[in-house]
Amino acid sequence: MADPTLRPIPTLDELHRQGEGKLPGLIGIRFTHVEYGLVRSELTLRDELLAPNGFLHAASVVALADTTCGYGTRVLLPEGASSFTTIELKSNHLGTAREGTITCEARSVHAGRTTQVWDAEVRGPAGKVMALFRCTQAVLYGR
Repeated sequence: MADPTLRPIPTLDELHRQGEGKLPGLIGIRFTHVEYGLVRSELTLRDELLAPNGFLHAASVVALADTTCGYGTRVLLPEGASSFTTIELKSNHLGTAREGTITCEARSVHAGRTTQVWDAEVRGPAGKVMALFRCTQAVLYGR
């Protein structure tokens, strides 16, 4: 059951439109699922997302995870909040990829009035966990 104090859940098309012309759209992040406290996304690898050594650039993985958590944060903003910003993030990279599609699943750990904490797992094309990610978001209010 939806919490009436939360913002309405956007459609996947609305999420994609929010990223047009911004980093999520430029690198090709696609959202596959959204609900309160859970967001899933994917990113098809291409040469521009790789490091010079031919492996997936860590920043590409972080961009996918942070974006997925950020869109989840937006859905869980409390009443009166105007926005949010990432104040801390950490990633552990356990593997890499060179081609295919990687996926991300982000889950809310804490959704308070002043901060949110999100955990995400990024999985490689074969479904194996390739990165663990955690971020803390500061909830912003208008003046």
